[in-house]
Amino acid sequence: MMFTPRPKQKDILAYHGGRMGISAVPGSGKTQILSLLAAQIITSGRLEDDQEVLVVTLVNSAVDNFSIRVGELVQEMGLLPNLGYRVRTLHGLAHDIVRERPDLLGLADNFQIIDERIADQIRRDAAQTWLKTNPGAILSFLNPSLEESKLDWVNREHIPAKVSEIALAFIRYAKDRQLDPLEITSRLDRLPVPLPLAQMCAEIYQSYQQALIYRGALDFDDLIRLALQSVQRDESYLERLSYRWPFILEDEAQDSSRLQEKILSTLSSVHGNWVRVGDPNQAIFDTFTTASPKSLRRFLALPDVTDLDMPNSGRSTRSIIDLANYLIEWTQKSHPRIEAREALVLPPIELTPPGDPQPNPQDDPLAIHLVDQKFTPQEEVQFVVDSFRHSIPGGPIYESAR
Repeated sequence: MMFTPRPKQKDILAYHGGRMGISAVPGSGKTQILSLLAAQIITSGRLEDDQEVLVVTLVNSAVDNFSIRVGELVQEMGLLPNLGYRVRTLHGLAHDIVRERPDLLGLADNFQIIDERIADQIRRDAAQTWLKTNPGAILSFLNPSLEESKLDWVNREHIPAKVSEIALAFIRYAKDRQLDPLEITSRLDRLPVPLPLAQMCAEIYQSYQQALIYRGALDFDDLIRLALQSVQRDESYLERLSYRWPFILEDEAQDSSRLQEKILSTLSSVHGNWVRVGDPNQAIFDTFTTASPKSLRRFLALPDVTDLDMPNSGRSTRSIIDLANYLIEWTQKSHPRIEAREALVLPPIELTPPGDPQPNPQDDPLAIHLVDQKFTPQEEVQFVVDSFRHSIPGGPIYESAR
């Protein structure tokens, strides 16, 4: 597998230790570079036989991708694959940490982890129970001009799902800040004015947690919270894990939550070798979790962090890159909402350098169409599908929805 790094990528591959942050634009080759960096560390002789490079990424499919790439690179460098590295999602890493020492948390050795489908059902049941126990309590949150004939339909078809959705965001926020239901209730009781929506969520949170305790189970957010508690409670356990993983490489760092970032910061506090790669302008999960790209930006600005970037993208044409860069500049200088001007940051996206093995596609400015129509998510997917029908007459139709 021949790979010629770009000039900016060479700077990253010169890494020998310490904390490093990398701003990587879409299509810049961050998976390849992180994989190659991991392979370099493994084959450099800096690891003991019982040590590993820890690679942490966002989703399970990326775990497989990294594992394959690192294994192939290590083998090309003359060593056996599948040795000297561990690739995990952050939840997978948290599971490893909690499962190894459940006694630190008062958990049974056979504790269960429920998947999101079961967690959603437990939370929906808790929301339904709250609604039945508090009839009419939700009316104060509805539009007072809502017709009586529609009220029953709204209560039946929309309110339960919306209450469950709000409770999900509340519970995730609470667990990310290590707040249990009793602590939240105590804080609400001390407030000078009532917050009925927060009180509703706190009661649903308490019912949800009681259901988990009854099952002897944890959800994925509990894993993150308890993993951090494990390494904070036992210094010898933290030292053992830090020794096991003397180098931590983190992918998609812009989508790490506050607790996820804290776990990796704690694990790397002993040896200080932590590389974070992400795109500060591309947060995938900040709408659905407590993640925020601002955390990565703060990390990049720390005085002891080596701040590098990978601005070259071979994925798009010049016109698309110019449009994306214009959006960054317009947002920073001209967005009508002042608070939104910090939403996008530099560096701008750059074309690949001359002679690059992944050159940019041939430019076609006329292929860009700006649509000012407001779509629902379903309408947007249909619009994209229809555009393929028109652009590829008689050809295959590729449908993609995220």
